[in-house]
Amino acid sequence: MAARPPQGESSAPDVIEFGIPAVDARLDAAGVEFPATSEEIVRALDDTAIPTDASGGTLDLEAALDRLSRDRFESESELLDRLHPIFEEHRRSSSGGFVGRLRALLPF
Repeated sequence: MAARPPQGESSAPDVIEFGIPAVDARLDAAGVEFPATSEEIVRALDDTAIPTDASGGTLDLEAALDRLSRDRFESESELLDRLHPIFEEHRRSSSGGFVGRLRALLPF
């Protein structure tokens, strides 16, 4: 006979976010209001190291913002759209090919 699942537990499982979803979550948690400048965004966040993969890779948000051609963002979606290619480039360049992807999947 199988055990019954816990009843009335309302806590959702922890989810680890990477890249743009992680930036989005940090901006929401910090209460960043738009329009905002890069400096205001960085100042609002406690930690600017954004996770980019399951193996612990990160990209510093301040460094990513420095690579953009603009310093002021009218909306959060504009900021995230502009950051997306930078995070994708970082993810591709740090993946390490097949072995790197395999290591990211294994728990050791």
